[in-house]
Amino acid sequence: MRSSWKTAWPATTVDEMAARGRAGKRTIYARFPSKQALFTAVVMRNVAANVARFQTHVPSGANIQERLASVGAAILHWALASDTVELMRLGISEARHFPDLASRVHRMARDRGTEAVAKLLTEVAGEDELGTAPAFAPERLPTTTRFFLHLALLPLLMRALSGEKAKTLQHEVGPHVARSVSFFLAACRVVVVD
Repeated sequence: MRSSWKTAWPATTVDEMAARGRAGKRTIYARFPSKQALFTAVVMRNVAANVARFQTHVPSGANIQERLASVGAAILHWALASDTVELMRLGISEARHFPDLASRVHRMARDRGTEAVAKLLTEVAGEDELGTAPAFAPERLPTTTRFFLHLALLPLLMRALSGEKAKTLQHEVGPHVARSVSFFLAACRVVVVD
């Protein structure tokens, strides 16, 4: 997706997309029954590509704090990339035109992202006594992962979605992730009572 048509999506016609893509309108409609279906396919492909890129991350660091900070920083740098923020804004703005798209994209990104981060958290925690903490039990891992993502990702991402410049926020990633990881580790070491 190029920013030249990201912001102009609602006004862009299938004829214009066909011309830009050097494809016939008939070819587009043969693959996608509507403009909404094309938009959905483009967004879903972009989300899948971004999540796949993160799944290959190898945490670095000498201890669990540094390795989790590596995971958190990688997530944030990926999320704060201008194309990612623009895609999220576009999905949000088009939710009223494509009501199912926003929930499908959110669900796909959440589920695939949670799986990728859960795998990384398991690997990192497994190299430390923390791996035996109740928070890392298989039945609790999805919730633990969501808490990690909420702490590490959401505050800066929400600011980016609200219009703050990604470059400015990129400078805050290190300190923010360090605080988030410290809080997360302290919480994981507390005994969980059901």
